Amino acid sequence: MAESEPGIGKKILSFFIKDADEPAQAVPANIPVTKPENAVKSQAEVPVPTGEVNKKFIEHFAALLEKANMPGPDYFEYKQALQSMDGLGLGVEKQFQAAWASFKAMGGAKETTVLKTSAEQYLTVLGRDRESFLKDVEKTIRDRVGALQEEQKRLEQANAAFLSQIADLQRKIDENKSRLGQIAGDVTEQTARIQSNRESYDMTYARFEEQIKSDLNKINQYLH
Repeated sequence: MAESEPGIGKKILSFFIKDADEPAQAVPANIPVTKPENAVKSQAEVPVPTGEVNKKFIEHFAALLEKANMPGPDYFEYKQALQSMDGLGLGVEKQFQAAWASFKAMGGAKETTVLKTSAEQYLTVLGRDRESFLKDVEKTIRDRVGALQEEQKRLEQANAAFLSQIADLQRKIDENKSRLGQIAGDVTEQTARIQSNRESYDMTYARFEEQIKSDLNKINQYLH
């Protein structure tokens, strides 16, 4: 692998992004992935990532690979030679073969093992970074989303308690309405009964009063 040199980070960017000076274009998550006709299906299909290619992460990975770059020609130098084949009108196979010849001419290894080994090493570096990133994501979810979920749980429990209180109050209101209906009937009944009793009293009183007054008139009339 070649020694790190000024601008190698930008070279790495250019290997994976057509124009490193241009902002990375968002890649819609629903772009169909075309598989080679002779591709062998694995036991578990690799899920297609969602989201979009992000300039921040592009620069992060470029810096990560630049830091991992070791002395001597390797995958990156081959990648640079391969990139120089763009625009020559060669097929993919011819491009890879011509880049391999160019790589060997610049003093690279004569066996493709160095390409495979170094590429695997870079994949390992990327894999470790992803593992660390996912742990950070999980921690962030626990710290941030977890707190929100706890608040959500508390609010749901509070709402359930309020609903229970509302149901209890509604039950009491219904009981009071029922009692009010009974009271209204009792008031009507008792008022009628009292009124009837008063009328009976007045009638009886009038009878006694009339008899006594009649007797008093007769006493005054017949007894001197």
